This record gives sequence, structure tokens and C-alpha cells, in this order.
Amino acid sequence: MSPRKGVALVTGAAQGIGRCVALKLADDGFDVAVNDVSAGSEKLEGLLEEIRAKGRASSMHVADVSQEAQVKEMVEQVVEHHAGLDIMVANAGVTGRPGVPFTEIPAEEFDRVITTNARGTFLCYKYAGMHMINRGSGGRIIGASSIAGKQGMLMQGPYCASKFAIRGLTQAAALEFGPHGITVNAYAPGIIDTPLLSAASVTGDPSDIINKNKEKSPLKRIGFPEDIANLVSFLASKESQFITGQSISVNGGIWFD
Repeated sequence: MSPRKGVALVTGAAQGIGRCVALKLADDGFDVAVNDVSAGSEKLEGLLEEIRAKGRASSMHVADVSQEAQVKEMVEQVVEHHAGLDIMVANAGVTGRPGVPFTEIPAEEFDRVITTNARGTFLCYKYAGMHMINRGSGGRIIGASSIAGKQGMLMQGPYCASKFAIRGLTQAAALEFGPHGITVNAYAPGIIDTPLLSAASVTGDPSDIINKNKEKSPLKRIGFPEDIANLVSFLASKESQFITGQSISVNGGIWFD
């Protein structure tokens, strides 16, 4: 087994991008703590075993990232269990209700999406940053923006707002944490083949979204979780040490920066 590179925490790891990121970081040599809400507990337990089967230590942390006390406790538990935290991947997020015109979006729906996506990312950045600054040996903080955080999208007002917010949080944190040797970046996926695609479809059938975006892409395909995990792997590595404050597009050329 290769020497341990450090400790990573991945939120929203029960499925999709988060699960793939956690497994990739384990392959890279990190011990990986995984998080999700209670509904994902069974899937987290399976992921825990997969990470351990790779010869890496792992731990499971059920928490709602929008709740400050829970995020604070989660980071403290990870630090105690693994004797540190080197990589924070603030991946947890929710989609908005599909197909709802801007003028018909309830304020409660806006609050729900912003609270999980923007507030949750802020809290993960905050408490991971506090630990890394106090420890004094640098670190990597990585968030989840979106193509919807770079270009407004129809009937996705709350989701776009939350993902634009993550870009701003990433830049602000990068400025403050940089002098401590901590880089802060985000990934901005396009259409990725995950269970959230069905949730983003008005009919529950994501085939229209998939086909439309395949046509838009110069590569004529949509993305897979591995495409995001490969970028996170690089951002978590020593080789990325001169990159900070960036929200990097991974969208198959559907939209250019």
C-alpha cells in the first residue's frame, strides 16, 4: 500500500459526483471521510467499505451541511478520527424545482436551494479553513459550482444564484486563505450523468436534456462523474499549488469561459 498522502473530507458523497470523487481520492492515496444526510446513510456505509477495500482509512459522518453546528462537529470529528484534515471537497448540493417560471418560484424554494448550496459551502469552507489555518501546514479546499454559476439558465433562478454565489465565496476565501498556504478552487460541471439529472427534468426522464446537450457539445457527449473526479484529483494534488480562486469549467465545450 502506498504511503498516506493526507486526509480528505467529501460532502454529499452518497452518490453521483461525490461518491466518485471519494473513490478517486482514495485511489490517489488519501484517507477519505465521507458525508451525506441521513437518507444517504446506507449508501455511505457501502462507500466506506469500498474505500477501506482500497487500503485507505475512512469514516462516515451524517450531517446537514446547511446547519452550522453540524458542520463544525463534522470537521472536528474528522480531525479527531484521522488526526487532521488536508482536503475539503464541499460537494453537497440540491437542484431547484424544474420548469417553474421565475415569477412563480416560492420564496421558500429559493431559501431551500440557497441554504444548502451557498450556505452549506460557506460553512464547509469556514470550518475547514479554520482547522487548516490553525494547523499551519496549508491545504486544499474545493467547492462545487456549475455551468449554471457562469451563465444564467431558464427556470433555474435559485440554482443559478446559489452556484454564482459559490464562485464568489471561492474567490473571497482564496484571497484570505492564500497567505496560509491554502488554495481554494471550485469545479463547474455541465450536464453530468448522475441521479440528479432525473430530478432536473420536468418529466423525470432526462433523455431530452441528455440529447440536447450532446448536440451542443463539440465532443458530442455529456459528462460522467469521473470527469469531475479527475479534476478534483488534480486540484487536491501538490501539482496544483499555483492555482487558486478559480472555478474551472468541465462541460464538454457546451459553454466557453
